[in-house]
Amino acid sequence: MGEDTVAAIERLVGIRRDEIVLDVGCGLGRITWPLSTRLGWRGRYAGLDAQRRYVDWCTAHLGLPPRRFGFHHADLRSSDTNPAGTIEPADYRFPWADGTFTLVIATSLFTHLLPEAAAHYLREIARTLRPGGHLFASFFLADEAGLAAIRSGNTYPTFSVPIEHGWLHDAAAPEDAVAHDPGWLHARFADAGLRIEQVHAGSWKAATDLYYQDLVIAVRERDAS
Repeated sequence: MGEDTVAAIERLVGIRRDEIVLDVGCGLGRITWPLSTRLGWRGRYAGLDAQRRYVDWCTAHLGLPPRRFGFHHADLRSSDTNPAGTIEPADYRFPWADGTFTLVIATSLFTHLLPEAAAHYLREIARTLRPGGHLFASFFLADEAGLAAIRSGNTYPTFSVPIEHGWLHDAAAPEDAVAHDPGWLHARFADAGLRIEQVHAGSWKAATDLYYQDLVIAVRERDAS
């Protein structure tokens, strides 16, 4: 999965040897490891995850130089993976200065964020991206094709629970899977100072082998705040 993701980033965005990368929701380093072979000595990587055991495992076992590869834990609350978390996602400020990164990767992140938190994360991503830097992110977009797939009853997740600005797979665990209304989402990108450059349908709703979730590539505008 990590190799496929990095290949998609190379194809759709490009990866320079000197990229300064933030991987939001880095998990067990599925992207970190293949990405490390693309970054040169000037490249840097920061992974962020809500699971302490994932962060500790990556730090202890990936064997990457800590001067260039760091992993950070935030005790973020999530109904499906960390219900006892002490930080609400919609209130969390990324622990990096403005304009730190040239590339932000967020795969299978927004698919677990409710609308308020998703809007906040877009603002934090824009804040920590340098002008001209890119966001490579995955979503479940409830556009016309997405809604048709949902109505067919053949998708997974099923997205059978409507909410404001989107759909949920499981009302009892809202963050288990979230599909966002694309019109609302595009406005949140713009509000954050992120200009969408590409949108690619995922195989959950379309005949494609590019990616399972929908892919959105955006660039930080010069006047983002």
